[in-house]
Amino acid sequence: MRKRWTRKRSGVVAVALAAMAGLLLSLTAMVGPAHAATGLHVSNGRLVEGNGSDFVMRGVNHAHAWYPSRTGALGDIKAKGANTVRVVLSSGDRWTRTSASEVADIVGRCKQNRLICVLEVHDTTGYGEDGAATTLSRAVTYWTGIRSALDGQENHVVINLGNEPYGNTGYERWTADTKAAIVRMRDAGFGHALMVDAPNWGQDWSGTMRNNAASVFAADPHRNTVFSIHMYGVYDTAAEVRDYLGAFVNARLPIVVGEFGDNHSDGNPDEDAIMATAQSLRLGYLGWSWSGNGSGVEYLDMVTGFDPGALTGWGRRLFEGSNGIAATAREATVYGGGSSGTAPNGYPYCTQGGSTDPDGDGWGWENARSCVVPGGPAY
Repeated sequence: MRKRWTRKRSGVVAVALAAMAGLLLSLTAMVGPAHAATGLHVSNGRLVEGNGSDFVMRGVNHAHAWYPSRTGALGDIKAKGANTVRVVLSSGDRWTRTSASEVADIVGRCKQNRLICVLEVHDTTGYGEDGAATTLSRAVTYWTGIRSALDGQENHVVINLGNEPYGNTGYERWTADTKAAIVRMRDAGFGHALMVDAPNWGQDWSGTMRNNAASVFAADPHRNTVFSIHMYGVYDTAAEVRDYLGAFVNARLPIVVGEFGDNHSDGNPDEDAIMATAQSLRLGYLGWSWSGNGSGVEYLDMVTGFDPGALTGWGRRLFEGSNGIAATAREATVYGGGSSGTAPNGYPYCTQGGSTDPDGDGWGWENARSCVVPGGPAY
């Protein structure tokens, strides 16, 4: 998110049936990573840690590229209870390039503050519609240029290839371009979990990501790609939220809400439904954004002026409200924390991801008792 334009909503319902057919394509091609996992990875449609423990993102976005001196924000975000921060970087195509040394420092600060670090290139935002935006291919060139800062950080870092990589023009190329970007990253030696944003300014009103997610996932030789939907005005009803997220869960494809807010110029997103649905399905969410918004969307600031003591209404809702970060976040086990909790049917959640569910029925066996695989059929 940076400057967001009005999205088209036509086609949201029309693509639903076709989307299900696309998502259910060849589940056998999506079983486990094809290469030995060395850190955060996808297993049975879930994001898990290197030890197999389920990891559910609960966090916020932080605009480092525009406020590079505000590195103290990471500690403030952690203090509010987050387990993840999504950090805005720049490839240098639109804003000042975030150097390898800066990225290494960001990763170090994430680790110091016991946060999983999602790093994203923002220069791709709205490509095809916004003439200042750049391509996913250019974003990959950036990632390969700073690889030294990321090698060995697979337990702590998720690489979000490019923010909202198509607007509402030319988004039909999203599938091919995303596959090509993933393959280039793997060919360059990146073993990290990769995250890919939807087109249509992240909101996928066309169903392009939903329809083609299975083939994109299968194109990753590591089978280690997570999909990210941004929920603003297109998702202003609980039904739209549930339908979109549920489609991925039912197809055993990993999905997170990479951005969302409590209001927006393109409509009023249903943040209560987004948070409640993410919690019930044990899916990650990352609110936009900590502080520093401009261009008429200042209401999306969670704190005023980067002051952690000055929570806005949106900040209070996200951190302190029902299904909020303080109540639901669990620190990554790589830092000594972990998932916990009880499923709605009264059984505990499994904490070792898909490795506990060999027959795919949604039930596992841990600590000498049955457990529920989050998001699985038994849920």
